[in-house]
Amino acid sequence: MERTLIAVKSDGVQRGLIGEIIKRFEHRGFKLIGLKMVKPTEDLAKHHYIDLKDKPFYAGLCKFTSAGPFVAMCWEGQNIVKMGRDMMGETNPADSKPGTIRGDLCVQVGRNIIHGSDSLETAKKEVALWFKPEELIEWKSCAEVYTYE
Repeated sequence: MERTLIAVKSDGVQRGLIGEIIKRFEHRGFKLIGLKMVKPTEDLAKHHYIDLKDKPFYAGLCKFTSAGPFVAMCWEGQNIVKMGRDMMGETNPADSKPGTIRGDLCVQVGRNIIHGSDSLETAKKEVALWFKPEELIEWKSCAEVYTYE
């Protein structure tokens, strides 16, 4: 099973969308194995978004990320990285299809409410950045036999 980081950014937290986002991943059949609300430091935000450091919006993104609550989640499931990205929609909500999280719940790219790892390699780094190993709970879902062949 793959693991990925899915995070509700502070704009999603402020808008009361944590439950909606969790519901969509649970209904899809993925398993939540780590969850915590944090107020990231700017240094943590800079480290998290290090791959965007040369972009003109990097400083603002890091400042915004560290300004409020952030719900970090580790989800597990087959093909979770790709499917999670598909569920989120395009980074720019204007390009996202209805039925995706951003397509249904967002308007502007700077307030796109959710982050998801973009590759397995990135997912491993991001999960390790936001969670200590003991914060991830290994458990067997009784619904697994009804989700996977």
